[in-house]
Order: sequence, then C-alpha cells, then structure tokens
Amino acid sequence: MSDTRISVVVHATDPLSRAGVISHLRHEPTVELLERPGEAPQAPETDRAAAPATPGRVAVMLVDRLDDPAGAELRRLTRATEQRVVLIASELREPELLSVVEYGVRAILWRHQATPQKLLRAVHSAARGEGELPPDLINRLMSQLGRLRLSSLDGPPSAVGALPTLGMAPREVDVVRLIAEGLDTKQISEKLAYSERTVKNVLHALMTRLQLQNRAHAVAYALREGYI
Repeated sequence: MSDTRISVVVHATDPLSRAGVISHLRHEPTVELLERPGEAPQAPETDRAAAPATPGRVAVMLVDRLDDPAGAELRRLTRATEQRVVLIASELREPELLSVVEYGVRAILWRHQATPQKLLRAVHSAARGEGELPPDLINRLMSQLGRLRLSSLDGPPSAVGALPTLGMAPREVDVVRLIAEGLDTKQISEKLAYSERTVKNVLHALMTRLQLQNRAHAVAYALREGYI
C-alpha cells in the first residue's frame, strides 16, 4: 500500500449503507475520509498527520441496482475532474454493465463480496488509475460484447464501420487477454515474464492511444475488435 492517504467520499442510496462503508474505511491509515461531499477531509485519529493526501479523490458509490436515479448520480461522479469511482452493487443487468464500463468506473465490487480488505484494495486500485472487476462480471462482459460484435458484423456496413480501427500490438493483446482471465498486474508480470512496471506501461500506452477509460474498457475493446 502507498504511504500517501487517499481522499475518499462515500455515496449510497440509503444512510445505513453509507454508514457501513464509512465504518470500514474510517480507521484506515491510508484513507482520508470525506464525511460528506464538500466537507474538509478528516484523517484517522491515530494517524492524522502521518502522510499527505493524494491530489485527486476516490468516490465509493453503493447501490442495490442501477436504476435511473442511481445511473444519473454515477454519471455525475465519473465526470468529476480528478475523481475515480468504485461501484459496489447488489446486481447489474447486462444493459447496465456496458454503461458502467463506458462511464469509466474504475472498480466494481459485488455487495455480498465487499469485505473491508477488498474495499480498501479497490480504493487503492482506483486511486492508481487501475481497476478491478469480479471474474464472473468479466465473463458476462465478454459474452455480451461478443454478441454485440456478431450482431454488428451481420448488420449494415455502417455498423461495422462504426467500430474503432486503431490496432493493438501483440504484447498489448497478451496483457489484455490475461486481464480478461481475471489476473492482476503481479500475476500478469509472472505469466509473461515482464516486470510489473512494464505491464503497467503497456496498459497505460494502450489506454492513452485508444482513449480507453480502464481495464474493463480495454477488455471490451479487444473483444469487440476480435483480438481476444
């Protein structure tokens, strides 16, 4: 974990859920918690002056399902400058899944799997500009995009032409394929005999060149273009 604290603001559809997430993060020394949107951050009492806060912040949003009001709030949060979003959801239907990826959500946790350790790891991943998805969600995303790609190939030429045309280098494909299999940065580096820094640099270059929002978006692009 980093020595710098990450400013975190928690959003939820009900006060009890919000209080539960806050209770998990309140005493984490690497988290500087914003009690309410717009309030000054408060560090854990045991480590109030231990380390500087990071420039941006992470928004943790907890929902049962992504209905219209929750979707509007999620779009607002992902559009905020220098703010990265972790979504905790009870369920995501297939149409909602693609929307969440396109919005640029950095990490998704299932509510029933959101332990304090997983929540903290997701916050740190989001703050680094990386992302996390449950393996079953990656599989659903790949299946959904596979169907969309087949339907676009069967459709009019304009539908195929609307797909991105920029290509991926072989090692970019290797890295993204392993992300799709649920591997993290360390596991990918071991599998490909790259350093972790190299894996991160490959991903950064890919996402910058193709204007991809996060790892899930990279997987979506690769699948849609037939690379994986």
